[in-house]
Amino acid sequence: MATLTHDTVVVSNRLRTGLLTAALSASTFGLSGPLARGLIDTGWSPAAVVIVRVLLGGVVLLPVAVVQLRGDWNLVRRNAGLLAGYGLLAIATAQLAYFNAVAHMDVGVALLIEYTAPIAVVIYLWLRHSQKPGRTTILGAIIGVIGLILVLNLRSGTNTSWIGIAWASGAMVGAAAYFILSAHAGDAVPGTVLATGGLLVGGLGILAAGLVGIVPLHATTGSVGFQGFTVPWVVPILALGVVTAAIAYVTGIAATRMLGSRLASFAALGEVLAAILFSWALLGQTPAPIQLLGGALILIGVVFVRLGEPADDQNAP
Repeated sequence: MATLTHDTVVVSNRLRTGLLTAALSASTFGLSGPLARGLIDTGWSPAAVVIVRVLLGGVVLLPVAVVQLRGDWNLVRRNAGLLAGYGLLAIATAQLAYFNAVAHMDVGVALLIEYTAPIAVVIYLWLRHSQKPGRTTILGAIIGVIGLILVLNLRSGTNTSWIGIAWASGAMVGAAAYFILSAHAGDAVPGTVLATGGLLVGGLGILAAGLVGIVPLHATTGSVGFQGFTVPWVVPILALGVVTAAIAYVTGIAATRMLGSRLASFAALGEVLAAILFSWALLGQTPAPIQLLGGALILIGVVFVRLGEPADDQNAP
C-alpha cells in the first residue's frame, strides 16, 4: 500500500510538473510571433527572422549540451538520424512550410491547419503503436479544436488556395513530428542535446533554402516599434533566440517526455492563446471575447485528453 501511494504521488507530481513546463513552453513559443512581426514590419523577411532565431538558440544551448554529453560524442553519432530528423522535420519543415503557407492564404487559416497536429499525433500513435483513442480523448480533441477555431476568430470569406493548403499541411506534419520526436529519447539523448542539434540543423537547413532562393532573405538594423515603445533591433533578436528558441524548445522537449506526445501536443495549443495575449500587449491587437472563450475551451479539451490517457500508454506519464 505504501508503495502504491508513493507511485501515485510520483505520477501526480510528474503530471503537474509536465503541465507547468508545457505552459512555459507554450508561452515562450507564443511570444515569437509578436516579436517576429515587429521585425518583419521593420523590413526583415520571415525566413531571416527564423534563421537568426533558431541558430542563435542553438548557439546559446551548445555549451550546456557539450557539458551534458560529458565527452560521449558516440552518443551523437548513434543518434544522428534522430537529431537530423528533429532539425529538418520538427524545425525546418514546420517553419518553412508555415511561412510559405501564409504567402498564399490568410494567417488564421494557415494556423488552423497547422494546429491540427495533435489530431495527427493521435492518429500516428493509433496506427503505429496500436494506441486507439478512447471516447474521452476524442471528446477532448473536439473541444480543443472548437476552442482553437474560436481563438483564431476566423471570419467568413477568408482567402485560401490549394498551394497554401499544401504548405500548411506540411507545417502540420512538421509540428506533429516535433511532438513525436520530442517524446523519443533515442539512445538516452538529453533534451538539451536534442534541442541544440535540432536548432543548428534546422537553422542551417533554412539558410540553405534561402541561399538557393526558396525563401527570400533580407534584414535591416533599424529600430523596432511595438505598442507604445521602440527598441533596437538586437533586443527582439536576442529575445527570439534565447527565450522563444532555446528556452521554448528545451522546455517543450522536457514537457513532452513527461506527458507523452499525445497529451503534450494538446497542452501546446495554449501557444495560440499566448500568441493572442502577447499580440495584445506588444502590438495592440486586442483579443475578442470569443477568443478568450476559445482559450478556456482549449484548457478544457486538454483536461479531457488527459482523462482519456490509457494507463498502459508508453507515451503517457
